[in-house]
Amino acid sequence: MHPSSLFFRGWLWADRESTLYGWMPLATALLLWEFLVYRKIRKAKPVTKVRGWVSRKILTFVLAAGFAPILPWWIPANQPSDKMLAALSRYPGLPSAISWGGVLLVAIVLCVKAETRDSLLGHGKVLSLISLGALALFLTLTLVGWSLS
Repeated sequence: MHPSSLFFRGWLWADRESTLYGWMPLATALLLWEFLVYRKIRKAKPVTKVRGWVSRKILTFVLAAGFAPILPWWIPANQPSDKMLAALSRYPGLPSAISWGGVLLVAIVLCVKAETRDSLLGHGKVLSLISLGALALFLTLTLVGWSLS
């Protein structure tokens, strides 16, 4: 088997898995940021708690829904109805789209206010590092793919 087919098969697998489950690390990171960083901001300055409450509930719901299929059958986890399971089987990308939509909604809610946006994105430093890292990864994988083909 040619090394390029293994490379592209691995790249396809990583791409598929990141689209299906990439929202989980983002949701976890947003929850941890809210718990560790944003809590200190709220204590220092009185702000409305509705935004934090909404984002925590949405992220918790999305993460719980993502981990529910992993639970063994004997743990009572309020299994979804048959109608819901039929809708999910008819549209296989729906659970992933709902999860990505929930994470996007929370990101929008958090980024509406300039103070939380700056705190979340590190005054542009974190966003710049993530962008440069993604660009470097894409360029590296492209060059490796070209060298193998």
